[in-house]
Amino acid sequence: MTAVLEPDGAQRAILQAMLHGSVAFADVEGLDGHIRTTANEFAVVIGPSVPGDAAAELAQWARVHRPDLGVILLRNDIDSNTLSLALRSGMREVVAARDLAGITTAVARARSVANAIGQTLMDEVQAAAQTARAEVAAEVAQAAAVAQAEADAPRGKVITVFSTKGGVGKSLVATNLGVALSTSGRSTCLVDLDVNSGDVAIMLQLTPQRTINDLVGFNGVIDAEGIATILTHHSDNLSVVAAPVRLDSPDQASVDDIGRLLDALRRMVDFVVVDTSGVFDDNALCALDRSDMIVLVGTLDIPSLKALKLATSTLDMLNFPKATWKFVLNRADGKVGLTSDEYEKTLDLKADCSLVSSREVLAAVNRGEALVSAYPGHPNSKALVAFSRNVTDTLGAAGDGAADPSSRKSSGSRLRLRRG
Repeated sequence: MTAVLEPDGAQRAILQAMLHGSVAFADVEGLDGHIRTTANEFAVVIGPSVPGDAAAELAQWARVHRPDLGVILLRNDIDSNTLSLALRSGMREVVAARDLAGITTAVARARSVANAIGQTLMDEVQAAAQTARAEVAAEVAQAAAVAQAEADAPRGKVITVFSTKGGVGKSLVATNLGVALSTSGRSTCLVDLDVNSGDVAIMLQLTPQRTINDLVGFNGVIDAEGIATILTHHSDNLSVVAAPVRLDSPDQASVDDIGRLLDALRRMVDFVVVDTSGVFDDNALCALDRSDMIVLVGTLDIPSLKALKLATSTLDMLNFPKATWKFVLNRADGKVGLTSDEYEKTLDLKADCSLVSSREVLAAVNRGEALVSAYPGHPNSKALVAFSRNVTDTLGAAGDGAADPSSRKSSGSRLRLRRG
Protein backbone atom coordinates (compact mmCIF):
# COMPACT_ATOMS: atom_id res chain seq x y z
CA MET A 1 0.00 0.00 0.00
CA THR A 2 1.20 3.52 -0.84
CA ALA A 3 0.55 6.83 0.94
CA VAL A 4 0.71 10.18 -0.79
CA LEU A 5 1.47 13.51 0.92
CA GLU A 6 0.63 16.55 -1.22
CA PRO A 7 -1.06 19.79 -0.03
CA ASP A 8 -2.04 20.77 -3.59
CA GLY A 9 -5.39 19.17 -4.34
CA ALA A 10 -4.92 18.86 -8.11
CA GLN A 11 -1.48 17.36 -7.84
CA ARG A 12 -2.68 15.03 -5.08
CA ALA A 13 -5.53 13.78 -7.24
CA ILE A 14 -3.16 13.06 -10.11
CA LEU A 15 -0.81 11.09 -7.92
CA GLN A 16 -3.60 9.12 -6.26
CA ALA A 17 -5.14 8.29 -9.63
CA MET A 18 -1.80 7.13 -10.97
CA LEU A 19 -0.94 5.01 -7.90
CA HIS A 20 -3.90 2.66 -7.73
CA GLY A 21 -4.95 1.74 -4.19
CA SER A 22 -3.01 4.57 -2.60
CA VAL A 23 -4.28 6.86 0.15
CA ALA A 24 -3.61 10.60 -0.04
CA PHE A 25 -3.14 13.21 2.67
CA ALA A 26 -2.97 16.98 2.52
CA ASP A 27 -0.99 17.45 5.72
CA VAL A 28 1.71 15.72 7.69
CA GLU A 29 -0.52 15.11 10.71
CA GLY A 30 -2.93 12.92 8.75
CA LEU A 31 -0.08 11.00 7.17
CA ASP A 32 1.64 10.55 10.52
CA GLY A 33 -1.41 8.94 12.08
CA HIS A 34 -1.77 6.64 9.08
CA ILE A 35 1.78 5.27 8.90
CA ARG A 36 1.95 4.78 12.65
CA THR A 37 -1.11 2.54 12.59
CA THR A 38 -0.70 0.80 9.22
CA ALA A 39 1.98 -1.83 9.50
CA ASN A 40 1.78 -2.93 5.87
CA GLU A 41 2.48 0.50 4.42
CA PHE A 42 5.62 0.23 2.31
CA ALA A 43 5.98 3.63 0.54
CA VAL A 44 5.29 7.32 1.09
CA VAL A 45 5.35 9.59 -1.95
CA ILE A 46 6.03 13.19 -0.92
CA GLY A 47 4.66 15.62 -3.49
CA PRO A 48 6.53 18.66 -4.86
CA SER A 49 4.49 21.13 -2.74
CA VAL A 50 5.75 19.71 0.58
CA PRO A 51 8.55 21.82 2.10
CA GLY A 52 11.96 20.21 2.14
CA ASP A 53 12.36 20.42 5.93
CA ALA A 54 9.05 18.62 6.53
CA ALA A 55 10.01 15.95 3.99
CA ALA A 56 13.43 15.48 5.61
CA GLU A 57 11.91 15.17 9.09
CA LEU A 58 9.51 12.49 7.90
CA ALA A 59 12.32 10.56 6.20
CA GLN A 60 14.50 10.69 9.27
CA TRP A 61 11.68 9.33 11.43
CA ALA A 62 11.02 6.50 8.98
CA ARG A 63 14.70 5.59 8.81
CA VAL A 64 14.75 4.97 12.60
CA HIS A 65 11.25 3.69 13.34
CA ARG A 66 10.12 2.14 10.04
CA PRO A 67 13.16 1.02 8.04
CA ASP A 68 10.84 -0.93 5.70
CA LEU A 69 8.98 2.28 4.73
CA GLY A 70 10.44 3.80 1.57
CA VAL A 71 10.20 7.62 1.32
CA ILE A 72 10.12 8.88 -2.29
CA LEU A 73 10.57 12.61 -2.86
CA LEU A 74 9.05 14.31 -5.90
CA ARG A 75 10.42 17.62 -7.08
CA ASN A 76 9.74 19.80 -10.08
CA ASP A 77 13.43 20.61 -10.33
CA ILE A 78 16.11 18.26 -9.04
CA ASP A 79 19.38 19.93 -8.14
CA SER A 80 22.37 19.12 -5.93
CA ASN A 81 20.72 20.64 -2.84
CA THR A 82 17.71 18.41 -3.28
CA LEU A 83 19.86 15.31 -3.67
CA SER A 84 21.99 16.28 -0.68
CA LEU A 85 18.87 16.72 1.46
CA ALA A 86 17.55 13.34 0.37
CA LEU A 87 20.86 11.64 1.11
CA ARG A 88 21.21 13.16 4.57
CA SER A 89 17.66 12.35 5.66
CA GLY A 90 17.60 8.78 4.34
CA MET A 91 15.07 9.10 1.52
CA ARG A 92 14.84 6.10 -0.73
CA GLU A 93 14.64 7.95 -4.09
CA VAL A 94 14.20 11.42 -5.67
CA VAL A 95 12.03 11.53 -8.84
CA ALA A 96 10.95 14.35 -11.13
CA ALA A 97 7.29 15.21 -10.49
CA ARG A 98 6.51 15.00 -14.23
CA ASP A 99 8.09 11.57 -14.63
CA LEU A 100 5.01 9.44 -14.08
CA ALA A 101 6.71 6.22 -15.19
CA GLY A 102 9.66 6.96 -12.91
CA ILE A 103 7.31 7.43 -9.96
CA THR A 104 5.59 4.10 -10.63
CA THR A 105 8.95 2.35 -10.94
CA ALA A 106 10.22 3.94 -7.69
CA VAL A 107 7.12 2.72 -5.85
CA ALA A 108 7.63 -0.80 -7.23
CA ARG A 109 11.23 -0.77 -6.05
CA ALA A 110 10.09 0.43 -2.62
CA ARG A 111 7.71 -2.53 -2.46
CA SER A 112 10.52 -4.98 -3.26
CA VAL A 113 12.82 -3.43 -0.68
CA ALA A 114 10.05 -3.46 1.94
CA ASN A 115 9.39 -7.15 1.26
CA ALA A 116 13.08 -7.98 1.61
CA ILE A 117 13.38 -6.00 4.84
CA GLY A 118 10.22 -7.58 6.17
CA GLN A 119 11.55 -11.06 5.42
CA THR A 120 14.81 -10.20 7.13
CA LEU A 121 12.99 -8.89 10.17
CA MET A 122 10.84 -12.01 10.25
CA ASP A 123 13.92 -14.21 10.03
CA GLU A 124 15.49 -12.26 12.88
CA VAL A 125 12.33 -12.60 14.95
CA GLN A 126 12.20 -16.33 14.25
CA ALA A 127 15.88 -16.67 15.08
CA ALA A 128 15.39 -14.72 18.29
CA ALA A 129 12.39 -16.88 19.16
CA GLN A 130 14.37 -20.02 18.42
CA THR A 131 17.23 -18.75 20.55
CA ALA A 132 14.81 -17.91 23.34
CA ARG A 133 13.28 -21.38 23.10
CA ALA A 134 16.73 -22.94 23.17
CA GLU A 135 17.66 -20.87 26.23
CA VAL A 136 14.45 -21.89 27.98
CA ALA A 137 15.07 -25.52 27.05
CA ALA A 138 18.63 -25.24 28.35
CA GLU A 139 17.38 -23.72 31.60
CA VAL A 140 14.80 -26.48 31.96
CA ALA A 141 17.44 -29.11 31.22
CA GLN A 142 19.80 -27.52 33.71
CA ALA A 143 17.09 -27.40 36.35
CA ALA A 144 16.28 -31.04 35.64
CA ALA A 145 19.96 -31.93 35.88
CA VAL A 146 20.26 -30.10 39.19
CA ALA A 147 17.14 -31.85 40.49
CA GLN A 148 18.48 -35.20 39.32
CA ALA A 149 21.87 -34.48 40.89
CA GLU A 150 20.15 -33.62 44.15
CA ALA A 151 18.10 -36.81 43.91
CA ASP A 152 21.22 -38.85 43.15
CA ALA A 153 23.38 -37.09 45.73
CA PRO A 154 24.44 -39.30 48.60
CA ARG A 155 22.15 -38.72 51.56
CA GLY A 156 23.41 -41.39 53.92
CA LYS A 157 26.29 -41.15 56.37
CA VAL A 158 29.16 -43.61 56.47
CA ILE A 159 30.41 -44.65 59.92
CA THR A 160 33.53 -46.80 60.00
CA VAL A 161 34.31 -48.76 63.15
CA PHE A 162 38.07 -49.27 63.37
CA SER A 163 40.82 -50.61 65.57
CA THR A 164 44.25 -52.04 64.90
CA LYS A 165 43.94 -54.71 67.58
CA GLY A 166 41.66 -57.70 67.55
CA GLY A 167 39.49 -58.75 70.43
CA VAL A 168 38.59 -55.24 71.57
CA GLY A 169 34.89 -55.51 70.67
CA LYS A 170 34.97 -53.75 67.33
CA SER A 171 32.35 -55.99 65.73
CA LEU A 172 30.27 -55.81 68.92
CA VAL A 173 30.19 -52.01 68.66
CA ALA A 174 29.49 -52.07 64.90
CA THR A 175 26.57 -54.52 65.14
CA ASN A 176 24.95 -52.90 68.16
CA LEU A 177 25.38 -49.43 66.68
CA GLY A 178 23.72 -50.64 63.47
CA VAL A 179 20.84 -52.23 65.38
CA ALA A 180 20.39 -49.15 67.60
CA LEU A 181 20.29 -46.83 64.59
CA SER A 182 17.78 -49.05 62.77
CA THR A 183 15.60 -49.36 65.87
CA SER A 184 15.39 -45.58 66.04
CA GLY A 185 13.79 -45.62 62.60
CA ARG A 186 16.91 -45.02 60.50
CA SER A 187 17.47 -47.24 57.49
CA THR A 188 20.87 -48.83 58.06
CA CYS A 189 23.22 -51.19 56.29
CA LEU A 190 26.05 -53.03 58.03
CA VAL A 191 29.01 -53.77 55.76
CA ASP A 192 31.51 -56.35 56.97
CA LEU A 193 34.88 -55.55 55.39
CA ASP A 194 36.78 -58.07 57.50
CA VAL A 195 36.92 -60.35 54.49
CA ASN A 196 39.07 -62.98 56.22
CA SER A 197 37.22 -63.41 59.51
CA GLY A 198 34.14 -61.21 59.55
CA ASP A 199 31.68 -61.94 62.37
CA VAL A 200 28.81 -59.55 61.71
CA ALA A 201 26.49 -62.17 60.19
CA ILE A 202 27.18 -64.64 63.02
CA MET A 203 26.63 -62.02 65.71
CA LEU A 204 23.19 -61.30 64.24
CA GLN A 205 22.36 -64.99 63.61
CA LEU A 206 22.15 -64.50 59.86
CA THR A 207 22.82 -67.03 57.12
CA PRO A 208 23.86 -65.01 54.08
CA GLN A 209 23.27 -66.54 50.67
CA ARG A 210 25.48 -64.00 48.98
CA THR A 211 28.44 -62.00 50.27
CA ILE A 212 30.59 -59.04 49.40
CA ASN A 213 32.64 -61.15 46.98
CA ASP A 214 29.59 -61.45 44.74
CA LEU A 215 30.34 -57.85 43.69
CA VAL A 216 32.81 -59.38 41.25
CA GLY A 217 29.94 -60.63 39.09
CA PHE A 218 28.61 -57.10 38.64
CA ASN A 219 31.56 -56.23 36.35
CA GLY A 220 31.90 -52.78 37.89
CA VAL A 221 28.22 -51.84 37.41
CA ILE A 222 27.15 -51.58 41.04
CA ASP A 223 23.75 -49.98 41.53
CA ALA A 224 20.84 -50.22 43.93
CA GLU A 225 19.17 -53.05 42.01
CA GLY A 226 22.33 -55.14 42.04
CA ILE A 227 23.15 -54.38 45.66
CA ALA A 228 19.68 -55.53 46.71
CA THR A 229 20.57 -59.03 45.52
CA ILE A 230 23.52 -59.39 47.91
CA LEU A 231 21.88 -57.92 51.01
CA THR A 232 20.95 -60.15 53.93
CA HIS A 233 18.00 -58.64 55.78
CA HIS A 234 17.94 -58.55 59.55
CA SER A 235 14.87 -56.36 60.05
CA ASP A 236 12.80 -53.78 58.20
CA ASN A 237 15.44 -51.07 58.72
CA LEU A 238 18.62 -53.15 58.90
CA SER A 239 20.39 -55.13 56.23
CA VAL A 240 23.88 -56.62 56.03
CA VAL A 241 26.52 -57.01 53.35
CA ALA A 242 28.23 -60.05 54.80
CA ALA A 243 31.89 -61.00 54.67
CA PRO A 244 32.80 -64.13 52.68
CA VAL A 245 31.87 -67.35 54.42
CA ARG A 246 34.74 -69.23 52.76
CA LEU A 247 38.40 -68.26 52.76
CA ASP A 248 39.05 -70.16 49.52
CA SER A 249 36.60 -68.11 47.46
CA PRO A 250 37.92 -67.95 43.87
CA ASP A 251 36.76 -64.35 43.46
CA GLN A 252 37.67 -61.42 45.67
CA ALA A 253 35.90 -58.07 45.52
CA SER A 254 38.32 -55.35 44.48
CA VAL A 255 38.79 -52.13 46.40
CA ASP A 256 37.15 -50.30 43.47
CA ASP A 257 34.08 -52.52 43.79
CA ILE A 258 33.93 -51.83 47.51
CA GLY A 259 34.21 -48.10 46.89
CA ARG A 260 31.33 -48.22 44.40
CA LEU A 261 29.32 -50.28 46.89
CA LEU A 262 29.74 -47.71 49.66
CA ASP A 263 28.97 -44.82 47.31
CA ALA A 264 25.78 -46.53 46.16
CA LEU A 265 24.71 -47.42 49.68
CA ARG A 266 24.96 -43.76 50.67
CA ARG A 267 22.13 -43.12 48.22
CA MET A 268 20.06 -46.03 49.51
CA VAL A 269 20.08 -45.79 53.31
CA ASP A 270 20.42 -43.27 56.10
CA PHE A 271 23.46 -44.88 57.69
CA VAL A 272 26.18 -47.22 56.46
CA VAL A 273 28.06 -48.81 59.35
CA VAL A 274 31.31 -50.46 58.26
CA ASP A 275 33.13 -53.07 60.32
CA THR A 276 36.79 -53.37 59.32
CA SER A 277 39.67 -55.72 59.86
CA GLY A 278 42.36 -54.83 62.37
CA VAL A 279 44.80 -53.34 59.85
CA PHE A 280 45.11 -50.35 57.52
CA ASP A 281 44.48 -52.48 54.46
CA ASP A 282 43.06 -51.15 51.17
CA ASN A 283 39.51 -52.07 52.15
CA ALA A 284 39.77 -50.20 55.44
CA LEU A 285 41.28 -47.14 53.77
CA CYS A 286 38.55 -47.24 51.13
CA ALA A 287 35.94 -47.06 53.89
CA LEU A 288 37.84 -44.47 55.92
CA ASP A 289 38.14 -42.23 52.86
CA ARG A 290 34.35 -42.18 52.56
CA SER A 291 33.58 -41.90 56.24
CA ASP A 292 31.62 -39.09 57.83
CA MET A 293 32.61 -40.54 61.21
CA ILE A 294 35.35 -42.90 62.42
CA VAL A 295 34.59 -44.88 65.59
CA LEU A 296 37.75 -46.09 67.33
CA VAL A 297 37.45 -48.99 69.77
CA GLY A 298 39.90 -49.95 72.52
CA THR A 299 40.07 -51.88 75.78
CA LEU A 300 41.62 -50.94 79.08
CA ASP A 301 45.00 -52.61 78.59
CA ILE A 302 48.46 -51.52 77.47
CA PRO A 303 48.60 -53.52 74.18
CA SER A 304 45.28 -52.05 73.10
CA LEU A 305 46.41 -48.55 74.11
CA LYS A 306 49.61 -48.93 72.12
CA ALA A 307 47.74 -50.19 69.05
CA LEU A 308 45.14 -47.43 69.27
CA LYS A 309 47.82 -44.78 69.75
CA LEU A 310 49.52 -45.97 66.56
CA ALA A 311 46.15 -45.96 64.79
CA THR A 312 45.34 -42.37 65.78
CA SER A 313 48.84 -41.24 64.78
CA THR A 314 48.37 -42.84 61.38
CA LEU A 315 44.92 -41.30 60.92
CA ASP A 316 46.34 -37.93 61.85
CA MET A 317 49.26 -38.36 59.46
CA LEU A 318 46.80 -39.21 56.67
CA ASN A 319 44.86 -36.02 57.46
CA PHE A 320 41.64 -37.61 58.65
CA PRO A 321 40.05 -34.77 60.67
CA LYS A 322 40.07 -35.47 64.38
CA ALA A 323 36.64 -33.83 64.61
CA THR A 324 35.21 -36.89 62.83
CA TRP A 325 36.58 -39.36 65.40
CA LYS A 326 34.58 -41.01 68.17
CA PHE A 327 36.09 -43.25 70.84
CA VAL A 328 34.47 -46.26 72.51
CA LEU A 329 36.29 -47.68 75.53
CA ASN A 330 35.33 -51.30 76.12
CA ARG A 331 35.72 -53.12 79.45
CA ALA A 332 36.34 -49.77 81.05
CA ASP A 333 35.76 -51.20 84.54
CA GLY A 334 38.76 -53.54 84.46
CA LYS A 335 40.98 -53.48 87.55
CA VAL A 336 44.22 -53.81 85.65
CA GLY A 337 46.32 -51.01 87.05
CA LEU A 338 45.35 -48.63 84.24
CA THR A 339 42.56 -46.11 84.72
CA SER A 340 40.21 -44.68 82.12
CA ASP A 341 41.59 -41.20 82.77
CA GLU A 342 45.16 -42.36 82.14
CA TYR A 343 44.03 -44.14 78.98
CA GLU A 344 42.23 -41.06 77.66
CA LYS A 345 45.12 -38.76 78.56
CA THR A 346 47.66 -40.91 76.75
CA LEU A 347 45.42 -41.29 73.73
CA ASP A 348 44.39 -37.61 73.83
CA LEU A 349 40.80 -38.70 73.25
CA LYS A 350 37.83 -38.53 75.59
CA ALA A 351 35.67 -41.66 75.54
CA ASP A 352 32.31 -40.97 73.92
CA CYS A 353 31.01 -44.32 75.15
CA SER A 354 32.25 -46.57 77.97
CA LEU A 355 31.26 -50.23 78.23
CA VAL A 356 31.74 -52.49 81.23
CA SER A 357 32.70 -56.14 81.41
CA SER A 358 29.62 -58.36 81.50
CA ARG A 359 28.73 -61.96 80.85
CA GLU A 360 25.49 -60.79 79.24
CA VAL A 361 27.60 -59.46 76.37
CA LEU A 362 28.98 -62.91 75.59
CA ALA A 363 25.58 -64.47 76.15
CA ALA A 364 24.04 -62.17 73.52
CA VAL A 365 26.89 -62.86 71.09
CA ASN A 366 26.53 -66.62 71.54
CA ARG A 367 22.78 -66.38 70.91
CA GLY A 368 23.30 -64.28 67.79
CA GLU A 369 21.46 -61.29 69.18
CA ALA A 370 22.46 -57.68 69.49
CA LEU A 371 22.99 -56.71 73.11
CA VAL A 372 20.71 -53.66 72.74
CA SER A 373 17.89 -56.01 71.71
CA ALA A 374 18.57 -58.97 73.99
CA TYR A 375 19.16 -56.91 77.17
CA PRO A 376 17.75 -53.43 76.57
CA GLY A 377 18.00 -52.55 80.27
CA HIS A 378 21.67 -53.48 80.55
CA PRO A 379 24.09 -50.58 81.26
CA ASN A 380 26.02 -51.38 78.11
CA SER A 381 22.83 -51.38 76.02
CA LYS A 382 21.85 -48.02 77.43
CA ALA A 383 25.36 -46.71 76.74
CA LEU A 384 25.29 -47.97 73.14
CA VAL A 385 21.82 -46.53 72.48
CA ALA A 386 22.95 -43.20 73.94
CA PHE A 387 26.05 -43.40 71.73
CA SER A 388 23.85 -43.99 68.65
CA ARG A 389 21.92 -40.83 69.53
CA ASN A 390 25.23 -39.00 69.91
CA VAL A 391 26.18 -40.21 66.43
CA THR A 392 22.96 -39.00 64.82
CA ASP A 393 23.18 -35.67 66.65
CA THR A 394 26.78 -35.19 65.53
CA LEU A 395 26.17 -36.08 61.92
CA GLY A 396 22.82 -34.32 61.74
CA ALA A 397 19.56 -35.84 60.60
CA ALA A 398 20.18 -38.47 57.96
CA GLY A 399 19.06 -37.31 54.55
CA ASP A 400 20.44 -33.78 54.94
CA GLY A 401 23.11 -34.57 52.39
CA ALA A 402 26.51 -36.09 52.16
CA ALA A 403 29.74 -34.88 53.60
CA ASP A 404 31.52 -32.08 51.82
CA PRO A 405 32.64 -33.44 48.42
CA SER A 406 35.88 -31.52 48.72
CA SER A 407 36.73 -33.47 51.86
CA ARG A 408 36.11 -36.74 50.05
CA LYS A 409 38.31 -35.55 47.22
CA SER A 410 41.18 -34.92 49.62
CA SER A 411 40.53 -38.34 51.11
CA GLY A 412 41.09 -39.86 47.72
CA SER A 413 44.41 -38.06 47.61
CA ARG A 414 45.33 -39.65 50.96
CA LEU A 415 44.64 -43.09 49.54
CA ARG A 416 46.70 -42.46 46.42
CA LEU A 417 49.53 -41.03 48.50
CA ARG A 418 49.64 -44.09 50.72
CA ARG A 419 49.61 -46.52 47.81
CA GLY A 420 52.44 -44.62 46.16
